[in-house]
Amino acid sequence: MRFSQVDVFSAEFTRGNPVAVVHDAEGLDDERMAAFAAWTNLSETTFLLPPTDPGADYRLRIFTTARELPFAGHPTLGSARAWLEAGGAPRADDVLVQQCGAGLVRIRRDGDRLAFAAPPLLRGGPVDPEPLATLVRELGLRPDQVVDAAWADNGPGWVALLLSDAATVLDVDPPPLPVAGFGDIGLVGPHPPGGEVGWELRAFFPGGEDPVTGSLNAAVAQWLIGSGRAPDDYVAAQGTAIGRRGRIHLHHDGTDVWVGGDTVVGITGTVAL
Repeated sequence: MRFSQVDVFSAEFTRGNPVAVVHDAEGLDDERMAAFAAWTNLSETTFLLPPTDPGADYRLRIFTTARELPFAGHPTLGSARAWLEAGGAPRADDVLVQQCGAGLVRIRRDGDRLAFAAPPLLRGGPVDPEPLATLVRELGLRPDQVVDAAWADNGPGWVALLLSDAATVLDVDPPPLPVAGFGDIGLVGPHPPGGEVGWELRAFFPGGEDPVTGSLNAAVAQWLIGSGRAPDDYVAAQGTAIGRRGRIHLHHDGTDVWVGGDTVVGITGTVAL
């Protein structure tokens, strides 16, 4: 089977977040997909399949090393890039439609950059005060450093904390998760005005820290833009604390929030599955 590995949210190979992509995977069962995803040891491995929805260009299944996800952002962009590189031809010139566990996701092409329309939240709104206080304490934060918190779950299960500034986000030394029932934690804080990026993000899950996270950025953008804290267009940085240079381009067109970034195909070949 054809295989690709794509670096996402970076124009420089090895500075973004990699995703493993298996093409033409309709002959694989769930057990083999899960086993291969565990073997790659990447945050996500995806499998390209023929669509079952007539409105989709292809179907995607997304696996972590431990479970299947209905949706994830950087695998969506990386898999779209791999599909196009393998000769995929979308029905519309500049828009691909991906079928996944979260439904149909639109992906548009803007030159070399790809962007997906953020899916609706499965869970939003405020976080219960008692478990939030436990989480804040375990993260080593003072209550006055936390501006707000909200559920930001569009599939993986994110809860997001808005911190006072980007420096505070970068200073956090995360404890082992889960804490107080929270398994996927996102932190966001603003950079000083006038710089290259507007916001800094970090994403923690029980396996460690994710380099660059499309689903979290999508949900956080919906939250920040919707609450008037962020403009309709901004660039976020992620991965700084672990030596990556992720750049996520967010745009609200009045209806949808689009989450975009560069993609680099770093590895191509075949895999024996």
